[in-house]
Amino acid sequence: MANSVRIAFYDLDGTLVSSNIVTRYAFLVRRLPSRAEAGWKFLRLIAGVPSYLALNYYSRRLFNELFFREYRGITQEWLEQFTLPLFERVILPSIYPGARALLNRDRSEGFHLALVTGELDFALGPVVKHFGFNSCISNRMIFENGTATGKLMPPLIAEAEKVRAMAKACREAGADIAQCKAYSDSFSDIPMLEASGHPVAVNPDRRLNKMALERGWPVLDLRASAESSAIPE
Repeated sequence: MANSVRIAFYDLDGTLVSSNIVTRYAFLVRRLPSRAEAGWKFLRLIAGVPSYLALNYYSRRLFNELFFREYRGITQEWLEQFTLPLFERVILPSIYPGARALLNRDRSEGFHLALVTGELDFALGPVVKHFGFNSCISNRMIFENGTATGKLMPPLIAEAEKVRAMAKACREAGADIAQCKAYSDSFSDIPMLEASGHPVAVNPDRRLNKMALERGWPVLDLRASAESSAIPE
């Protein structure tokens, strides 16, 4: 008998929203209570952008590991008080026009909706609520005495680790990953897309678009209106 549980796994940055972990960090760091610390961290961020872009192209996992070190020294309490402003001022305006319709379609077809992202968990509560995700897989910062260490709790969610997290979610839900969907915009998520039975390239970067066309995967543009972004049946 076929599994009754099916999961649709969604990446976040570039897939459902145009904002990303860098733009969200920039919003936060410019509002740090210490002007000196805010200025220093923001200038450090600007100076590091070219290196981060190159690193992200090479390895999303290594990018995440190094980039989140920038959070070192920021208190957990301060970060959590900016969760809602971050959503309202950065994430909500960056949601692609076709995103909600796509999730609503999967929900109406009986899919359990799962967010799988490299973003930190503190920033995702309003996102999960807004889209109606049933579950969320994300990175988690290690705090010591209420202060961010800049290190992440294992496992670091990126690349192949997303696949392991998806497989675990399927085991726990009694789902067959071959009957599940996966959505992403990035070539770094090829493992995530390959692992699912129904991969979809969303707003794909050049390398993912090329591979999707070669493999016959559906290609979806959520940056267009909801009406024009339907997946081919």
